[in-house]
Amino acid sequence: MLYAINCEEMPGALEKRLANRPAHVARLKQLQADGRLILAGPHPLIDADDPGPAGFSGSLIIAEFASREAAIAWASEDPYCTAGVFTSVSVKPFKRVF
Repeated sequence: MLYAINCEEMPGALEKRLANRPAHVARLKQLQADGRLILAGPHPLIDADDPGPAGFSGSLIIAEFASREAAIAWASEDPYCTAGVFTSVSVKPFKRVF
């Protein structure tokens, strides 16, 4: 089943985000290689693809997991989570219609 992983970012966490980005992206690339990643990306704090020093308010990942528990476990091991970039992470089943 698909799950939406919605992450809210700690204000002022841009340096932590940038320092942990390579490891975060590597995990997403593995999901993609496994054919399980639907989409992933950050929420810029301003109306721009590259918000520069304004940073981001969080991220959204939609991917396939065997269960909600598996999605929660995967998300909890993300480098952004372990480094304290995110203040909260929610995991919800997602039904793809289009």
